[in-house]
Amino acid sequence: MRARLFVAAAVIVLAAAAAWWLLYARIPEVSAVSPTRGTAVEIVYATGAVEPVRWSKVTSLVRQRIVDICNCENKTVKKGDVLARLDDKEIRASLQELRAREDFAKREVARTTELIGRGAVTTQAHEKSLTDLRQIQGLISVLDERVDQYTITSPMDGVVLRQDGEVGEIVEAGAILFRVGVPKPLEVEAEVNEEDIPRVAVGQVVLFRTDAFPGRRIEGKVREITPMGNPVTKTYRIRIDLPDDTPLRIGMSVEANVITREEPDALLIPGDALV
Repeated sequence: MRARLFVAAAVIVLAAAAAWWLLYARIPEVSAVSPTRGTAVEIVYATGAVEPVRWSKVTSLVRQRIVDICNCENKTVKKGDVLARLDDKEIRASLQELRAREDFAKREVARTTELIGRGAVTTQAHEKSLTDLRQIQGLISVLDERVDQYTITSPMDGVVLRQDGEVGEIVEAGAILFRVGVPKPLEVEAEVNEEDIPRVAVGQVVLFRTDAFPGRRIEGKVREITPMGNPVTKTYRIRIDLPDDTPLRIGMSVEANVITREEPDALLIPGDALV
């Protein structure tokens, strides 16, 4: 008798648990919201980085060791100011050798010029001495231009925004050693997908989002759209002006929302309420 009562009680408990699960556990929680009225906007999403409007990357044109470098990050420089020097002993030794050969070739030309007047040498010998001199002078001209590449100078008036490299370091050709520019005004250079670019126009307002300033409203305005896109990434580059009082800093990455359409007094409901 007790066994039957125990089984009956167990069945009742299981039935109650099943009923609770069917009534409550399987029913999703639903929240209700009321529609409101406000301004609805249509946006185009883009990503980009903050840059000065006027700036320049300063690179090395040769692979060589740094022997001197300025301590001028965040300092004002003028166009032509020396920023760094590379080891030029080898190329200057070559120049010295060529200039010695040039002196000898000049004396040879003077000698053959005097002798040809006496008929003591042939015209061919005189022409050869002239040709040798021109070849040496051509090599000197080439090395004179190359030796200038061992002195790295500022290409513009501005501030050294960033400096890389140390004395003794071997710098590769094309490596960026300095970034020189004018800190204000700033812009954002962003990439827009090619399917969205027809909706973007000069003068449109842009709202930025960045982890550095969460929840803060930061605006800009589209200034320029590149006429040719990148067929590899399938994007177009746009440039967005920033106001002088923007909190964004040079080099920051941002998410840009270009407002392509704005509808005031629209009926607003949450996006996840629509199917």
